[in-house]
Amino acid sequence: MPRVKYITAVLALAAVLVSCTVSYKFNGASIDYSKTKTIEIADFPIRSSYVWAPMGSIFNNQLKDIFANHTRLIQVRRNGDMKIEGEITQYSQRNKAVTSEGTSAQAELSMTVNVRFTNNANHNEDFERQFTATASFETTQSFTSVQEELVTQMVEDLTDQIFNATVANW
Repeated sequence: MPRVKYITAVLALAAVLVSCTVSYKFNGASIDYSKTKTIEIADFPIRSSYVWAPMGSIFNNQLKDIFANHTRLIQVRRNGDMKIEGEITQYSQRNKAVTSEGTSAQAELSMTVNVRFTNNANHNEDFERQFTATASFETTQSFTSVQEELVTQMVEDLTDQIFNATVANW
């Protein structure tokens, strides 16, 4: 008889554990896929007076990649349920810190993009907004040796900001 109680208790515990499992799915987006299936992401032209040529393609590729990797939206060339377009409006460098001798010790690079977002399933979510990212570096480093790494960091920050503003809806 004690063995029957033991087996019953084990089976009951197993049933409770199986029935109480919780499943979380986190992809960073809160999209109603029954209404929204496609997204149109236009290439952002560079409208900044100061330009580093590769930054346009780095930004455009990363923006498309973040939506491809974190949503089930199909990217289309036109007539998307959502549309993201804009331009890179600013890319600049400025001194951030000065040494006691009066020379620059640290510089800051910044990049700003203007984004127009249209959600054809819910136009209340449409916006036009600017997003800015910055990255600092020691002036003992050659700017040309750190520029690609800094731009990549800023682009990741910018695309995360855009992703969160358009589809994360936290």
